[in-house]
Formats: sequence, structure tokens, C-alpha cells
Amino acid sequence: MRFVLPLAALLVAPAAAQELAPLPPEIPWRGASEALIAKPGAPWITPAEAANFERTPDYAATRAFAEKLVAASPLLTLEVFGRSPEGRDLYFIRASKGPGRPVVLAQAGIHAGEIDGKDAGFMLLRDIAFGGKHGLLDKADLVLVPIFNVDGHERASRYSRPNQRGPMVQGWRTTAQNLNLNRDYLKADAPEMQAMLGLIRRLDPVLYLDLHVTDGIDYQYDITYDFNGLYGRYAASPAIGRWLDTRLRPAFDRDLTAAGHVPSLYIDALDNRAPEKGIAHNADTPRFSTGWGDVARVPTVLLETHSLKNYRRRVLGTYVFVETALRTAGDEAAALRRAIAADRAARPTTMVTEWKDKPKPLFVMDFKGIGHETFRSAASGRDELRWTGRPVTMKVPVMGQSPGATVTLPRAWWIPASATAIQKVAGLQGLKMELIDKPREIELDMTRVLGPKLGAASEGRVPLSGRIVHERRRVTMPAGSVRVPADQPLALVAAALLEPESEDGAVAWNLTPSMLARTEYIEGYAIAPLADAMLAKDAKLRAEFEAKLAADAKFAADPQARLAWFYERTPYYDSRYLLYPVGREVR
Repeated sequence: MRFVLPLAALLVAPAAAQELAPLPPEIPWRGASEALIAKPGAPWITPAEAANFERTPDYAATRAFAEKLVAASPLLTLEVFGRSPEGRDLYFIRASKGPGRPVVLAQAGIHAGEIDGKDAGFMLLRDIAFGGKHGLLDKADLVLVPIFNVDGHERASRYSRPNQRGPMVQGWRTTAQNLNLNRDYLKADAPEMQAMLGLIRRLDPVLYLDLHVTDGIDYQYDITYDFNGLYGRYAASPAIGRWLDTRLRPAFDRDLTAAGHVPSLYIDALDNRAPEKGIAHNADTPRFSTGWGDVARVPTVLLETHSLKNYRRRVLGTYVFVETALRTAGDEAAALRRAIAADRAARPTTMVTEWKDKPKPLFVMDFKGIGHETFRSAASGRDELRWTGRPVTMKVPVMGQSPGATVTLPRAWWIPASATAIQKVAGLQGLKMELIDKPREIELDMTRVLGPKLGAASEGRVPLSGRIVHERRRVTMPAGSVRVPADQPLALVAAALLEPESEDGAVAWNLTPSMLARTEYIEGYAIAPLADAMLAKDAKLRAEFEAKLAADAKFAADPQARLAWFYERTPYYDSRYLLYPVGREVR
């Protein structure tokens, strides 16, 4: 007999029965950035500071503190820019001395348990408004979204992030719809992401900061960051990538080091059980903020503080990071705007659709790691890794990627009126589109997905893969269809979304699942005599069929498959089956 726990017990028993997961030893730390912390009882001490960085305020307390700051300072304003599925406001605080200055947009809590940016941002806003740092606004505005994933922020417990040292209660990684916002930049399923894309288009920031916390292996670095263009690699927006790499990166490293922090490129271990194998430094694709920003011509930087450092240290490092970004973007505004303009004026003719791993290292890194040892686990039945807390330095390879496949961009893409989901995403991305008000016949490069395979459900979608084949077709695009020209600043966003081979595009995310359905069939009593007649009349077809029989014993033994083979070669067959509805107007 199978014993079944009541649902309520299933929901509460694991958390109630378990203690917090043990974390590796913490490395002692002191740094100059500790001077940024408000003294106990200071009039504008933030909730996190008042709690000695043991806790972060919930949504209501966060909003209350934001409104209190804004009410007291003429430099600050608060504005709602969207609503979450559970009805919470998405809002930002803007610090400004007046219109006309470039905007630095700092976004916290896209993964709501990784909330360092919210508390660091409030400390910085406090110091701008009341702590003598208003000069940071002389050349640039700061816009802070303190909580992006507001619903996930309120799904909070001590058990949200088992690999993270503080705060005591943490939000959840995904939204109320179980969507990971940092996989949603291109397909834009989540209402939160749709609101963010609208805000970015409205603000047109010269710099976009996406503030996270990372786990994985243990190491000495507390602040890591990444962007396409780092060390001169992977940038689809080369002028922006150069500015980020040659102007902003040195400023980050200088200021963070001076403040007592240990910065590095983002640490993505090849093997979490063997850190000596090396680090992966890969291209970010448009599902991520940095990959999307690269093709959208929006300078975007990912910050990843290290989860095994305590919350106090992580918040302080994030403060220095955001302050440096704001100051540098202001001081370098003219050069940064020139870089953005250059990339937006470019009209690329190709796009990488697939990256492959390079067999040889990009370079060897003096890696500031943490020692480890192994122990035998009764639970796993194998040797497991245990971090010792002892700093070590070792040389490790940094492995990279090179283009594995590219496509030549067409003159334009055509999205039929029936492909409403794709048209919607194209609109959310701000693509330039030409709406036709009457049918138009045109010859297009169309594609089919042969041998379609559905993957495991991911990010609210069921991904699709298969072999992409191209065919020229003369089609009639009905009224309500749109032409998306490649001659526009967002050509690479259009290509990433619409090209059938794009690994983050409409095919890969299965935005038009109806193309996988067949709706008409033919009975055996009709197709069998028709097929016999076809064999008798067409010698070329007969030879092709006989070759198929000889080469494929399984096919030869399957009457249904044999008849289906003939059906596919008749005018009765659905010509739109497996046909991706977006057409390419070739050059």
C-alpha cells in the first residue's frame, strides 16, 4: 500500500524538517568601502544597514523607504512603469538635476533572491541626496529599478538560495509565472520584461547595469562582471564593446580594488568539481541581458557578486560598482554616445547563429581560488568536494568560443498576419515594421523544420529543434502582414528573433507551434491506387522509391510509411506543414 502525505504536509515538511545548508568557511574581510555604511541611528540609514545587513526589506518596506527618500529630496522622483502578474507595481527612482543628461539604468532583483543591488542602490541614492555626492548627477542621471522580479521578491524564505550567505530571508529566482526574466530578453513572454523593454526604449540609457549574485565554485573574488566585448571578444556592437572594455573595465578594476574588493571577469567554471580545469569565457546570446544589449546597441554590463561572501561585503561592492559606472558614463558621455551612434549606424550583413568551443585556451589566468579537499559522502556514494577557506593561487586556462555558424541577412523579413505571436514580439522589441493594407504576392526564401523534436519545457515554452531546409516560394502575404527591413539600427535584434537558425529565435522557442500540426489526411483506399498510378507513370519517381526501399528496411516493411511517402508527393499534401511562416526577402 502506498502512503500519501496530506498536501499541506508535503508543502511544509521539507522546510520544517531541515536545517540551513552548511556553507564553506567564510574568508575574513575588511575594506575601505566599509566607510560607506551609515552610523547606527543616522537619519537616512537604509533598512539593510539598520539590520546590520542581516535582512533586506520586503516589498512594502522597500517602497515605503523609496517614497520617503523621494519626498525629502528634489533630486529624486519615483515612477511606476508596469505591473506584475500578481498586481504589484514595477517602479523606478530617478536621480537627476534636470533633463538632457545621459541615463545610467541600474536594475536589481531580476533574480529576486539576488537583491544586493536594491540595498546598494538605496545607499547610493541616499548619499546623492543627503551625503554630498550630488555631483555625480552633474553629467548623468541614475535610474534605479530596485526590484525587477517583484512577485519573486515576495516569495521569500530562508530556503530560497541554499548556496548564498545572506540576507537571512531571500526572494525567489523566477516570477509568479515561473519565468526566468534573464532568459526572456528576446522572446519577451513575461509582462515584467515587456514593461522593461518599454522603459529601456523610453529612457535610451547610455549604460544598462544588470545586478546579480552568482554561486558555483568558491574563490577569493567578490565582484565579477561580464559583457560582450570583454577583452575584445564576441561584440556584435564593436564600438560599444571597445568603450566598455577600454574605458569602463579599467575604472571598475581601479575603484573596486581601491575600496578593498577583489574584481574579476565573471567566473564560470568548466567543472564545479574540478576548478583547476579552467574557466569558460563565452559569448552571451540574446536571451540574456548582455547578449540582448549587444544586438540592441544598448551598452549592457552584468554584475555578479559572489554568493559565498557575506551580504554586507557584497552590497558594498555593488555600491562601488554602480557609483563607478555612473561617474564614468558621465565623464565619458561624449565618447560613449559616439560609440552607440556608430553601432546604430552600422548595417551588418551577417550574424552568428551558433558558437562552438575553441579547443585551445584564450589565455592562462592567475586564478585566485580557494583550496579544496574531498570527503566520502554516504548520501551520494562518491567523493564530494569540500572548500577549506584557504586562499590559493593557481594558473588555469580560460576557454573561449568561435563562430560555429553564420547567416547572411536578407533585405527584409516578412511576418504574415496570421503569425500574431511573432508580430507581437517584434513590436515589443521596437523593430521598424512596414504594415501592408492589401495582399501582396512576393517571392521569398521560406524554411521548413524537418524531423522536428520538442525539448523539455523551459522558460514557459517547449523548445523546438530540427533540420532547417530552405526553399523558394511565391507567396501571397495578406493584409495585416508586416515587412521588417534589415536596414535599421535593430537589424541584429530582428535577425536574432526571425532567422530560423537563430538559437534564441522564434523557431527555437517554438513561437508558432501550429506549424507542427497536420490537419488533412488521405485514406488508404485513395492513396494506394493513386500511388500505383504514380509509379506506373513516372520512371524517375519509381527509381527514387526503389532506392528508398533498398536503403531502408524499416521503411520497406511499413505499409503506412510507404503510402505516406507518396502522399507527400501529391498536390493533396499540406504545403504549410512544418513551414516556418516568416519569409526572407533575399538580396
